[in-house]
Amino acid sequence: MTETNGTPPDASGPTPGSAAPQGDPPASTAPHDPAPHSTAPHNPAPHYFRRGPVVMLVIAALIVAVDQIAKVLAVANLEDSRPIELIGDTVRLVLLRNPGAAFSMGTEFTVVLSIVATVVVAGLLWFSRRVHSRWWAWGLGLILGGAAGNLVDRYFRAPGILQGHVVDYMAVGWWPVFNVADASLVTGVIVVAVAVFRNVDFDGSRVSETLAGDKKAPAGSAAPADEKDPADG
Repeated sequence: MTETNGTPPDASGPTPGSAAPQGDPPASTAPHDPAPHSTAPHNPAPHYFRRGPVVMLVIAALIVAVDQIAKVLAVANLEDSRPIELIGDTVRLVLLRNPGAAFSMGTEFTVVLSIVATVVVAGLLWFSRRVHSRWWAWGLGLILGGAAGNLVDRYFRAPGILQGHVVDYMAVGWWPVFNVADASLVTGVIVVAVAVFRNVDFDGSRVSETLAGDKKAPAGSAAPADEKDPADG
């Protein structure tokens, strides 16, 4: 006789109501892929100029060389002679020894100006390694060359160290007599001003992009913190 009630002894397989839930836990433990944009690196210097320090120092060296050559020629040809008129009375070559700052300012503070110039030149030389923008490399190179060119006169021309008088020889209209170093200083300041106006920082990044990145960073990092610990804040 065969049994008609119950299940056969060798019947295998889950019962209808108990086996199905056993497959759910692996689905809930599947790894969660983070958002690809959250780990993307941000480029802080889109206009990075690798040769910035070298360009800055080369420009400064060229300015010093041209300035000193021009001063030697001015002393050799204009000493004890009448001014040379290039364009009437508007542009003239006239020899002048200046104990003050650029364009004959601060003539009574020769030693102080020499010390300040020494500190400025040393600071620019140290800072040059951080300059990676074409605008800043050119601007600071011109400023460094102009400051160093006149500083050479302070140290090596009469009447003595830190008291030497700077040789000026170019007279244009009503403008004070100046030299190549003075012109380089003014041009460098203008170039740096243009860089600032264009929002270009000394490392090649744009100031507006850097500020925008700083503003977006806290907003993106606040959400995960709130999810981990809702009690915070």
